[in-house]
Amino acid sequence: MGKKTVNYDVHVEQGARMVDFGGWDMPVHYGSQIEEHHAVRTDAGMFDVSHMTVVDIDGAAAGAYLERLLANDVGKLTTPGKAMYTCMLNEDGGVIDDLITYYLGDGDYRLVVNAATRDKDMAWLEQQTEGIDVAITERPDLAMIAVQGPNAREKAAACLPSQHRDAAMSLSPFFAARLGDLLVARTGYTGEDGWEIILPADSSEEMWRAFAAVGIRPCGLGARDTLRLEAGMNLYGSDMDETTTPLESGLGWTVAWEPQERRFIGREALEAQRREGVPRKLVGLLLEDRGVLRAHQKVLVDRVGEGEVTSGTFSPTLSRSIGLARVPAGTGDSVDVDIRGKRLAARVVRPPFVRHGKARV
Repeated sequence: MGKKTVNYDVHVEQGARMVDFGGWDMPVHYGSQIEEHHAVRTDAGMFDVSHMTVVDIDGAAAGAYLERLLANDVGKLTTPGKAMYTCMLNEDGGVIDDLITYYLGDGDYRLVVNAATRDKDMAWLEQQTEGIDVAITERPDLAMIAVQGPNAREKAAACLPSQHRDAAMSLSPFFAARLGDLLVARTGYTGEDGWEIILPADSSEEMWRAFAAVGIRPCGLGARDTLRLEAGMNLYGSDMDETTTPLESGLGWTVAWEPQERRFIGREALEAQRREGVPRKLVGLLLEDRGVLRAHQKVLVDRVGEGEVTSGTFSPTLSRSIGLARVPAGTGDSVDVDIRGKRLAARVVRPPFVRHGKARV
């Protein structure tokens, strides 16, 4: 048996099929992964993401600490509530983890990191504090629910305390607000609008039930994966890890090169890679022939070399197979993929495949 989120019992009650995910017992679906996927694209769905690790970073030197720790620049976060997606790198430029950072006020930051990387992330965070006035506090007393879809915010607002509804609805994308005991952020991992809500663990089940009562559909890991892949969003451990840099993973936009004097961990390695030329790139693939793209399939690029599918699935929105692949930098607009010994044609595209319910390829 794995670890359980505070919502485990209600998942079982609602008919979830539970699976192991990074050491946690998590719902993969509640009967139909496809229906859950379409619910998020067309209406509203919710995900229990309480397995993710919430970490508060506090202290007079918190900003300077994170400016060195993260590839993106928290110095750009000057308005309380602003959020930022970034990578945390090792000295070689490899991705230790990707995460969201919230700026909540002077010397007050919150990180949300991946569940499967929790142990190494916490060790790395602590290791970098030597001689720095900063406190790192893991928050197991908090839970997290994501509500996503074109109608998600409007439906979920009815379940928030009345005095906070207007503030929640007025949030701009990639902003968060403390609303009583809640931290409501207009962020997500599906390519749809919505909120990610961090709340006290002891009130999470009540909130989950309230969302279900207003028609927000419970969704599992299966739909979460097809949604994020359609949105062209990386999955840690599949599309990037400590052996790949952001420049090889379609995440160059998350690296803040200015100011030049900011010496974040991994900067020298990334600068060397830029000077010498990035050897690989992450691209989107649309399979032209019949079949399904899956991780670790070989990608064949005539007269250039080989690559590998890092994530692949059948897209419920597009009704065809899509994937992400790491390929040689010189790859053009078409490749072949080795699927069970057959070379099947695929078109190289720039993700996302779907955004806000609309095809983008």
